[in-house]
Amino acid sequence: MFELFFKYSKETFERGELIFASGWPIWLLVVLATAVAAAVGVSLARTRQGLALPKLAAIGVLQAAVLIGALVLLWRPALLSQTLRPQENSVAVLLDTSSSMTYGEGERSRLQQAVAALSDSALPALQETFDVDLYAFASGTTRLESLAEVPAPGAQTRIGDSLMSVLRGAQSGTLGAVVLVSDGSDNSNELDPARIAEIASFGVPVHTVGVGREQLPEDIELENVRIAARGARGSTVSAQVSIRHARGATAQLKVYDGQAILASESIELPNRAGVTTRTVDIDVGDPGIRDLRFTLDALPDERNAVNNTQLRPMEVPDERRHILYIEGEPRWEYKFIRRAVDEQGAVRLASLLRTTPNKFYRQGISSPDELEDGFPADEETLFEYDALMIGSYEAASLSPEQQNMIAEFVGRRGGSLLMLGGRRGLADGGWGATVVADVLPVRLPAAEAPSFERTQAKVRLTDEGARSLLTRLARDDEENRAAWAEMPDIADFQSLDGLKPGAVTLLEAEVQGESQPLLVHQHYGLGNAYVLASGGTWRWQMQLPHEDQRHETFWRQMLQTLATSAQSAVTLNAERAFYGDESRVTLRAEVRNRKFEPARDAAVTLAVDGAGDTRELEMTPVPGEPGVYTATFDAADEGLYRFEAVASAGEDMLGSARTAVRRADDIAEHFRVEQNRPLLERLAAATGGRYFPLADAAAIPEAVRFSEAGVVERQVLDLWNMPIVFLLLLLAKASEWVLRLFWGRL
Repeated sequence: MFELFFKYSKETFERGELIFASGWPIWLLVVLATAVAAAVGVSLARTRQGLALPKLAAIGVLQAAVLIGALVLLWRPALLSQTLRPQENSVAVLLDTSSSMTYGEGERSRLQQAVAALSDSALPALQETFDVDLYAFASGTTRLESLAEVPAPGAQTRIGDSLMSVLRGAQSGTLGAVVLVSDGSDNSNELDPARIAEIASFGVPVHTVGVGREQLPEDIELENVRIAARGARGSTVSAQVSIRHARGATAQLKVYDGQAILASESIELPNRAGVTTRTVDIDVGDPGIRDLRFTLDALPDERNAVNNTQLRPMEVPDERRHILYIEGEPRWEYKFIRRAVDEQGAVRLASLLRTTPNKFYRQGISSPDELEDGFPADEETLFEYDALMIGSYEAASLSPEQQNMIAEFVGRRGGSLLMLGGRRGLADGGWGATVVADVLPVRLPAAEAPSFERTQAKVRLTDEGARSLLTRLARDDEENRAAWAEMPDIADFQSLDGLKPGAVTLLEAEVQGESQPLLVHQHYGLGNAYVLASGGTWRWQMQLPHEDQRHETFWRQMLQTLATSAQSAVTLNAERAFYGDESRVTLRAEVRNRKFEPARDAAVTLAVDGAGDTRELEMTPVPGEPGVYTATFDAADEGLYRFEAVASAGEDMLGSARTAVRRADDIAEHFRVEQNRPLLERLAAATGGRYFPLADAAAIPEAVRFSEAGVVERQVLDLWNMPIVFLLLLLAKASEWVLRLFWGRL
């Protein structure tokens, strides 16, 4: 219809430049148009015959429009257009044949719909004017002679690689455009802005054709699961699950270890498109490898259930972590903390309680000579612990060298430090004047008056605390808040002087109507530092029923967090825990010596066990990163792979570390299967092309004509003889005659 009135396509007008082909000066046209308008005005004024001014103006405008329009046509308005020269350029058509294109609506898949749309109009029209090179692509690119040779669906979509392959292989100067037909579900993780800019640098426009629906209301997807690669035996770990959805629903999440179910939780999804993130707690149990499977039950009308599952292995090491707790005086807090510790658990609490000025009482020690001389006097001894707790203990009882060791324990060794409130703790213990104060997440007040006072205070959970596993007393968020709201008051409180930048308050204390930070955390160097500004949590146990375990739960989680977050001498990590459709696994080990300094000349051996493959690899140092070693393994087959790195320096064994990854094929193509229109639009816009819905595929040949790549020619297209021009002139004159007749001027 557009071409019926305007002679040329809409694309021609959008890409063309308006000119006057007569070559006559524009100023002359303006002068003549002004003169014509003035002449019409003078003529009508002389023959007004009592006609009102508005009516006279209407007739004048119509008369002037007809005369000026005819005058403009004498200047030959035209479009200057640049198009590809027929039969001298090629066009590459790339058809997505990945597994995501097998999805569809009704009886036909996306791939069948795309083939039909190309066959009906776009491809024949392109072949009439250009040399058309047809390709199918998934993980690689294949040349096709015709659409009858479309291959079987591939296991991955690599749009960037396919475009680069075609652009690099094209004959220089003859490729006029690329037509990409795809759902945009690229899962290579390589089509970033830098890669798109590289594609655009070839100067060839890429016209994208989007296939498939942009939203799938009947589908929910377990988009991601974030969980620690390892957890302490007998502990509870928190997994963050993200669910993509297009409508409201109730999603039932189940967590399995092999065939054993570990957790089940209903998650309400809001009635809007987006991603909903929730946290689920899992009891990891005994040592070993947990082969975790997170699964959402399929909705009643859901067709794609593959994207409802995520696999994540987790190592539960058979080791105990060690905490050193020093206390300067016998007090109830010390007693109840020790009572909360399971002596057979994953955390050992070795305590040093000063009973008299020169006498200490030791508990939880592993050998008779452990802590025999009091607080460790050298770094190696202190660094054997994973965490350090300091109660009501004055700084002056430690030498400056020992105080420096505490700072190094957190910053360099990567250990955890917890300082408790008390009569000789924090500011009242003189810690504000030591290097340890730099480690703490809070500023300590000046020691002009005691900051520790015997006063009851109500404990409140903060928003940050509600998201932390450390302060989780119940699995449900609302139940957790209610559990904290019911806690008895603490018995004492120690004032602080504000938080440092980056510090997070997990618990607050309401003291005399004001909220004060109670439990505060921050990262420092490689480790973590906490302050619990009270020595009175024991009142929770005393005032709660004997079967209530909230006090024990809090302290077990606190001790596990302190111990398990500490750095080990040897760590081993893979780039990710799950590898789908990609077999190259890169592992990275960080190795330190007894002083927790980077071990530059260590020998690191990597043992691999999985999918029937057992072997050993040597890990090589990474240039510029002291103490870092890497190795690459090809996990060709599906299955669970276990890795163990063993590091030594000469005869000295530095330590070992383990991790695991899961390999599975044909998974990635079943995630994010809705059409990724924003990606296709960005790609087209960056290269000078256009995005087309599949229903508009017939408009592609016209858009290709106006490419600025390839061999082009310039055309001057006359506009004076467009049907719309004569229709407008006729309409203007007819309107004038009708008005004259109606107003009695004929």
